[in-house]
Amino acid sequence: MLYIQFIFLLLMLYMGSRYGGIGLGVVSAIGLVVEVFVFQMPPTSPPITVMLIIMAVVTCAAILEAAGGLKYMLQLAERILRANPRRVTFLGPLVTYTMTFMLGTGHAVYSVMPIIGDVALKNDIRPERPMAAASVAAQLGITASPISAAVVYYLSQLTTLNSSITLLSILSVTIPATLCGVFLMSLYSLRRGVELKNDPEYQRRMQDPLWRKRIEETTATTLDEELPRSAHQAVLLFILALVTIVIIAMFPEIRTIAGADKAIKMSVVIQMMMLAFGGLILLVTKTKTSTVPEGVVFKSGMVAAIAIFGIAWMSDTYFKFAMPSFKAGILDMVQAYPWSFALAMFAVSVVVNSQAATCRMMLPVALGMGLSPALVIGIMPSCYGYFFIPNYPSDIATCTFDVTGTTKIGKYYFNHSFMVPGLIGVVSACCVGYVLAQILI
Repeated sequence: MLYIQFIFLLLMLYMGSRYGGIGLGVVSAIGLVVEVFVFQMPPTSPPITVMLIIMAVVTCAAILEAAGGLKYMLQLAERILRANPRRVTFLGPLVTYTMTFMLGTGHAVYSVMPIIGDVALKNDIRPERPMAAASVAAQLGITASPISAAVVYYLSQLTTLNSSITLLSILSVTIPATLCGVFLMSLYSLRRGVELKNDPEYQRRMQDPLWRKRIEETTATTLDEELPRSAHQAVLLFILALVTIVIIAMFPEIRTIAGADKAIKMSVVIQMMMLAFGGLILLVTKTKTSTVPEGVVFKSGMVAAIAIFGIAWMSDTYFKFAMPSFKAGILDMVQAYPWSFALAMFAVSVVVNSQAATCRMMLPVALGMGLSPALVIGIMPSCYGYFFIPNYPSDIATCTFDVTGTTKIGKYYFNHSFMVPGLIGVVSACCVGYVLAQILI
């Protein structure tokens, strides 16, 4: 019966993924109702902490966007890319990775993709090379961001298990591991595919007058837009928020209240700081609150919160119910081959299209089986597997932004532009992370 129920769980995740976003959350809620009232599973608690973290981070980042700070960051990134055009295959992925690292979400990179493609095209570089790698790098950066929901959830669970694990101990593994993944997939991308002059799709488009005009005349740039002084102030305050969070993580005595038995949890600190600095940005820059919900960051972030609400609650209810029966068989395999749990994380991510939701589903399973904190931190990049099926918004958008047609979904669906960079990035990040975690954790 447990296997039938597991198939039902996967079916509900698949049905939800066909709608995406909010649909993933509410379709999962149908599965939750069936689990509780038909399969008689005791419901677990909804993922309140993760949702509050997402809401706090997204609110601050959305205020930054409304104040013009995101556009200012984009201009800085464009100056770097245009000053070093021949290195765009390395710099493009580093730019998107850094944006995700700072903002905690990979949804803020849409505006930089046309610029990466434009820089590549104007220097006769196949746009697929930097663009596909940049899309993957944006998602790899999530497990390296101190304010991403995935990292903060890991922190909240692992500090309860082992008080010596801190935000810095997690990031000391995930940052170098994911950067290594970004470097290796960029190195692979340097020579991938044929040159533009030999690409049949590009040459076909150049024969079409409409496509030729679009390719030759379209220039994506943000440098001609003059930003207000408030945009600079917003970025400085946002960076100060990140620095403040890291400092508080480094010195636990700062978050120890007089008379209290324990220090304030970092998950709570991050929520407070993100909301507070969002308020500071709002006051200093005099940003209109009515413009905050209109931005890309706010919309995508709140959709993610609802998706995680349903997915995590449904999945957690099943795994808590099934774990006593599954534990013995799975534990033998994982103890013999610890890396095999990374495959499970990867497979779940392919289905749910969210790293935070994958961590919320799988970390309790790993800890319930007695896996070590070093192992689960080392293989954390494996929670990014949704490049495998090319239906994620940033991948689809990247294909659309590439006017040359080199970044594409292949004829056989799985032979798409993101597959090899994604596999190189995730596998190498997990290998490096596993080794680092054994040394540092």
